[in-house]
Amino acid sequence: MAFQVKPLAVVIALSWVLSMQQHSSSVNGKPQVPCFFIFGDSLADSGNNNLLDSLAKVNYTPYGIDFPGGATGRFTNGRTTIDVLSQLLGFDNYIPPFSLLNSSDILKGLNYASGAAGIRKESGRQLGARISMDRQLKNHKITISRIADILGKKRAKKHVHKSLHSGVKKWLAKKYLSKCLYSVGMGSNDYINNYFLPQYHDTSKKFTTEQYAEALIKQYSQQIKKLHKYGARKVVLVGVGLIGCTPTAISAGTNGSACVDRMNLAALQFNQRLVSLVDQLNSNLTNAMFIYINSFEMGSGDPAAAGFKVSNVGCCEVNEVGQCKFDQNPCKNRSEYVFWDGFHPTEALNQINAIRSYSSAINPADTYPMDISHLAKLKFNHRVAAY
Repeated sequence: MAFQVKPLAVVIALSWVLSMQQHSSSVNGKPQVPCFFIFGDSLADSGNNNLLDSLAKVNYTPYGIDFPGGATGRFTNGRTTIDVLSQLLGFDNYIPPFSLLNSSDILKGLNYASGAAGIRKESGRQLGARISMDRQLKNHKITISRIADILGKKRAKKHVHKSLHSGVKKWLAKKYLSKCLYSVGMGSNDYINNYFLPQYHDTSKKFTTEQYAEALIKQYSQQIKKLHKYGARKVVLVGVGLIGCTPTAISAGTNGSACVDRMNLAALQFNQRLVSLVDQLNSNLTNAMFIYINSFEMGSGDPAAAGFKVSNVGCCEVNEVGQCKFDQNPCKNRSEYVFWDGFHPTEALNQINAIRSYSSAINPADTYPMDISHLAKLKFNHRVAAY
């Protein structure tokens, strides 16, 4: 992973985006959206895997060495891209994981992301328990019911009603959820921890990479439509990055290339279909907006152009699954590293990715058909549908 932009451009863009965010928050006194819901994998997980019987959990040092809460279960040294985005959107606190669900937080959103999770249920199974996209949607349905109850009680109290009909509660919840922002980042583990692990999974024997991309998008499409049915109207779909350029992929052999080309080609085939899916969703579901975050584009170019000095190895010594070894001392110059461990970016990279996702001022190709800052401003009517 690398960048085409120069360090000065990054600094200028960062200053501009932060100033715009601060201005918006100071003028309105509230976040740009009332709530933020996150679905995804280890790139977004903020602690949902901590209590699972899984190798894909990182609630130990040196993870979180640069995060105020220490080792919270985030797969990096500090903030994730989602954490930085929540700040850019004006939230005072980071969006909490679903595993820490409580009534005071859910109206501002929840994070359902789970390390090793994928679009397909079996992705990541060799690492143990994880929360697949289907399961994350079920967890969100639980959240919606609780939000409906909370809003129903508020409405009943305001209008001196003892109780409200369940249909009215659902209507209130859908109306509220239509204003929220949703980020969905899935697909990486369907390749890294499925297709390209033939010793554990047989998908590479059943599908060509083209066929597999088609199968993934077909299933993903149904999942995204279900999320829309649950009330989502502002949806961010994050593409798969250059998975062939992770330190773990490179260490396994590249056949003379800088990265593992066949892995990157598979990611590109998936992303091309994801862009087509965005177009289809925007054409068929006119009362909503879906946007694509071009992680692949963000990872193209020279890492030195963004101030990074090391891109082929991680900042910490890794174990057999590519995560930092327990209680090891990581590198000290973390801002100069693209990767934290064998798979996951450092906070320095996450910060730039968040800025480029929030505002496409640096490179218009980063987002399609608009960036997150513009998506957040849109308003949509809500339509009540049966659960």
